Amino acid sequence: MQYVKIKDSIVEQIEAGMLSPRQKLPAERKLAESFDTTRVTLREALSLLEAEGRIYREDRRGWFISPEPLRYDPTQTLNFPNMAKAQNRVPKTELVAAKGTLANKLAARLLDLQPFSDVYRVDRVRYLEDRPVVYVTNYIRPELFPNLLAHDLSNSLTDIYRDHYGVTYQKIRYRISTSTLLGEMAQALRATSGTPAMVVERINYNQYGELIDCDIEYWRHDAISIESLAELNR
Repeated sequence: MQYVKIKDSIVEQIEAGMLSPRQKLPAERKLAESFDTTRVTLREALSLLEAEGRIYREDRRGWFISPEPLRYDPTQTLNFPNMAKAQNRVPKTELVAAKGTLANKLAARLLDLQPFSDVYRVDRVRYLEDRPVVYVTNYIRPELFPNLLAHDLSNSLTDIYRDHYGVTYQKIRYRISTSTLLGEMAQALRATSGTPAMVVERINYNQYGELIDCDIEYWRHDAISIESLAELNR
């Protein structure tokens, strides 16, 4: 199958260092010509490479070689900036919106709230080396964090909770699934609609065992690697 041969050829160039992380691939027309194939066949090869996390697409900009994914360990409580810096990456967080609102069905379920309860909703985009890689929505119990919206929410919520409210995370429940990026979320991550996504759903408890907030992280799937070390009692 020609598209598999094209895919393998590009993988070989990546692994040989001929194609660098974040390097832009030639336009599809030019690539198709260089492989003496049709654009339909080329796109099958590109789709395979995207599914494997080798390349990513930016809307109206083309295809790029994926950098090494960020190693994400659910057993660690490192916030995003510290996790990125520990891996010699350059993080940035951009606040999209922050407001008080009524809990929707998802927030009510995750935070175990009654219908029409008040919550804070905070939406942010996080970057690695100026590339947007994850869209995060936090739902927060406002009675535990009065005037939270007055703080600079582009900073780590973990740090704000600790420094201004004396609250630390004691227990975190994770759920990891797959989805696709759509609408405003895809636009914020410079992705085309339908791009694969890794979804990390976290429910967070404080040092007193109280459920305090939750967050839903939509990652570009090539930008994250879930890794953890488990020590077993023998």
